[in-house]
Amino acid sequence: MEFWTVFPLILLFLLFFLKIPVAYSMLITGAVYYLFSPNSMDIVLMCQKLVASNSSFVYLAIPFFTCAGVVFNYSGITRRLMNLAEMLVGHLRGGLGHVNIVLSAMMGGLSGSAIADTAMQSKMLVPEMERLGYDKDYSCVVTASSSCITPIIPPGICLILYSTAANVSVAKMFYAGYIPGLCIMAGLMILNWRISKKRGYKPSREKMATPREFGKALREAIWALFVPFGIVMALRLGICTPTEAGAMCILYSVVIGAFVYRELKLSMLKDILVESVTATAGVMFILAGANVLNGYLTWERIPIMISQALTAGISSKYVFLLVVNVMLLAIGCFFDGGAAMILLAPLLVPVAEVLGIDLIHFGIVMCINLTIAGFTPPFGSQMFTTCAITGCSIEKYAKQAIPFVSVLVAVLLLLTYIPGIVLLVPNLLA
Repeated sequence: MEFWTVFPLILLFLLFFLKIPVAYSMLITGAVYYLFSPNSMDIVLMCQKLVASNSSFVYLAIPFFTCAGVVFNYSGITRRLMNLAEMLVGHLRGGLGHVNIVLSAMMGGLSGSAIADTAMQSKMLVPEMERLGYDKDYSCVVTASSSCITPIIPPGICLILYSTAANVSVAKMFYAGYIPGLCIMAGLMILNWRISKKRGYKPSREKMATPREFGKALREAIWALFVPFGIVMALRLGICTPTEAGAMCILYSVVIGAFVYRELKLSMLKDILVESVTATAGVMFILAGANVLNGYLTWERIPIMISQALTAGISSKYVFLLVVNVMLLAIGCFFDGGAAMILLAPLLVPVAEVLGIDLIHFGIVMCINLTIAGFTPPFGSQMFTTCAITGCSIEKYAKQAIPFVSVLVAVLLLLTYIPGIVLLVPNLLA
């Protein structure tokens, strides 16, 4: 290989290990290549790619769903969902741990972001779990691991990023996310029950909710539960695109918060906009940097070379899936999941297609991998979020995380090698 084919990749990894933010690392690498490489295209093209990456209609779904998730927190919808989750599972051994996990599954249809879910539940549930006798480090690990469910259940942002990068149907990716998300939820709840029984963690409720109590909680939360159902039906009937569904979610959440629950006030508008813009800006900046870097990768034919190398070395799709799982779990520990998805999907999807792997199934496998990696030490984003908010030490967190990583990887392997589980809903709704 020529020097300018390899040097930008070396520079990129060097910047990563120097802990330069991911977006800056990609932009610096792209700028160095476009400015100094004799093989590169005009620097004007880099600027065009930088702007064009944030002009995609599909990517508009990201700020819309992010803003909707913020509005849900301010409007009282999230609190009512937590109350419903407690009515469902609070009476079980390790009740608040189960509430934490079930709430993440419910929030999957609302916020779509693992970081947003981790931050919200670290503030709301971790102090309450400590009050009931749970160890702080265990509470943090439950919170961070349960947030792995949120990006997999629609409208997860990771699903949108993969759909765009791999050029597959966003709607089918949304359909495919439900059962894997519920599988992760079931695995975590079983583990939480076993650990809670061993350590003597008590339920948050003395007894199971009565039909009357559950009915009251359901009535209060029913408006929020309409959101994931409404998204799926709207996409299935062709009423709107995923981007338009995000805009409808914002409008819906504002109406419910202001006129049904009457908790959303005009004075909250500034805080909602600041949180939404801050969360969206980070993702979109990464997208811009990734698009610039993808220009270099494509121009130097690196995706084609990697695809050919993998195809030549691996003829079995089962071996390829195993290699991809190991690689993504390792890479995801060091890089942001969104950036890793944008960078790696164009490299891996052509190989998966050649080997006859369904691209919807492959997308769910990639999303789960990168989400699990965000939970695990040493650089998991969910780990840093919950530890920063609660003051938990990373060393204690890492010790508690071991059994949860084992369960998450076991569910990942199950979904990897039994694609029928992932494709059941897309095949039914196709």
